[in-house]
Amino acid sequence: MKKIQGIIPPMITPLLGEDTIDRKGAEQLVERMIAGGVHALFLLGTTGESQSLSLACRYEFVELVCGLVAGRVPVLVGITETSLTESVKLAEKAKECGAAGVVAAAPYYFAPSQQELIDYYTALADRSPLPLYLYNMPSHVKVFLEAKTVAALAEHPNIVGLKDSSANMNYFAQLTYLLREKPDFALYVGPEELTGEAVLMGADGGVNGGANMFPELYVAMYNAAKAHDIEKVKELQKQIMAISTTIYTVGKWGSSYLKGVKCACSLLGIISDDFLPLPYKKFEAEERAKIAAALKAIGAEVK
Repeated sequence: MKKIQGIIPPMITPLLGEDTIDRKGAEQLVERMIAGGVHALFLLGTTGESQSLSLACRYEFVELVCGLVAGRVPVLVGITETSLTESVKLAEKAKECGAAGVVAAAPYYFAPSQQELIDYYTALADRSPLPLYLYNMPSHVKVFLEAKTVAALAEHPNIVGLKDSSANMNYFAQLTYLLREKPDFALYVGPEELTGEAVLMGADGGVNGGANMFPELYVAMYNAAKAHDIEKVKELQKQIMAISTTIYTVGKWGSSYLKGVKCACSLLGIISDDFLPLPYKKFEAEERAKIAAALKAIGAEVK
């Protein structure tokens, strides 16, 4: 598979209720992101609330989105699970639906050692029918994929890249150095606040949640950084930080980022509702007003 470079939005999962997909909202969101120039889509990641959805709902969503995309851009599917068997089943469903690859964070609960991670990912890559991307998400799974662990796993022919959501640029620099002889191994950064810097350092792109709302902005940042247009990067960085410091910071919840993205997509008229499965809840009127004000402040039209 040709290496994917560019902006890969971690797509939200539009919902009307518990395990009820907002199919119209999903279609509108897919069309908005593709029209905005994104280079691929990533389903069922952190932004996609994968761990809050039933397996049946996840299967339905993969089938729906792959059908909507219809091969226009590659689709990557999150298969993070505590059960290797369930991860493989989801990978098989992704292949059946036409996805290009799968993405897996470390299995969570008891934190595995680095050797256990190597053993786990090797087994998963051996059994996955699609190319596998590693996902470093230490804040949620309690374990850090060390740079040397990633370098070791990069030797596996079916492990093709890494999404890093650690927000640790020293770590990212270590990765680019250790993998300098692996030009086909993809490196993506999760936090959009760091995408410009990471691409300037050699990253292949960003998996940026803000691209659900404003895909053109993040594509422009990638293009500017790829072209080493520093002045443009600085200009776009201000816009990205305006989003980050307002829409993602309402309230004191661990899920404030997700609530903010979904609420904004609802206020922009992209999705029908910003429902979140329990134990999380969508914003109430006071918080929605703050998101609306933030959107208006950056020049977006609120429906």
